[in-house]
Amino acid sequence: MVFPLNFWLLFAAALLISSIGFKKYIWFISIGYGFSIAGEGILMLILYGIGQGLTPGTVICCALLAVYGFRLGGYLAYREAKITSYSRNMTGETKEDAPLGVKAAIWITCALLYVLEVLPVFYRLHNGSGSDAWTYIGAAVMLCGIILESAADIQKSKAKKANPKRFVDTGLYRLVRCPNYLGEMVFWTGVVLSGIGSVHGWQWAPCLLGYVGIIYVMFSGARRLEIRQNKNYGNDPEYRKYVKTVPILVPFIPLYSVEKYKWMVA
Repeated sequence: MVFPLNFWLLFAAALLISSIGFKKYIWFISIGYGFSIAGEGILMLILYGIGQGLTPGTVICCALLAVYGFRLGGYLAYREAKITSYSRNMTGETKEDAPLGVKAAIWITCALLYVLEVLPVFYRLHNGSGSDAWTYIGAAVMLCGIILESAADIQKSKAKKANPKRFVDTGLYRLVRCPNYLGEMVFWTGVVLSGIGSVHGWQWAPCLLGYVGIIYVMFSGARRLEIRQNKNYGNDPEYRKYVKTVPILVPFIPLYSVEKYKWMVA
């Protein structure tokens, strides 16, 4: 399994951008994550400029990666800076600091994951496959994921402004308890779909590894959120009814709790 030079350029970009985590540990997997994906989308547009593999479909996919990353990174940066209740709730939940060696290991691992996640789009460009139906199907699913995640974040922000002390169970939160994470999973499913017909042989192994990795991270995030909400709202009868009737992450699948799955740690 040999990766081409452009793969390593994407990895270097992810390392550079996500190095923001050395300032604040959690930024490796939050702000650094969003802006790393945006940077990779833009870098692929540069590396595979007109005449070197770009087609309308691949331009759309790369642009959606940039939109997704800038939206997520910007939202997380704003939340960190402006929403004091978020910082207060996160106190004690995440490590404030870690030894330099641990930080370096997290940094490299995260940057590698961020590259693996975009590989279906990368290989469509690298293999010169152009655009086909799967490119546009994948792009459409990616767009749906961005819209779903954005709408969930907006709805939660509005609900928390109206009633900061109450859990959110309106709008998309009637469908699942973590619709923003669901949006993430839909987005990355679209990325994988965009690679069908262009990713060949062993190339699927790192593509699927990146997909499984981000799905695992989403379930792990849902578990952390569930634990925090159980602590904050566990005595509320309405909340107890809510968590017993609304799936935590996947619609129509009766999975209501992942708290007991201790191996879901990220």
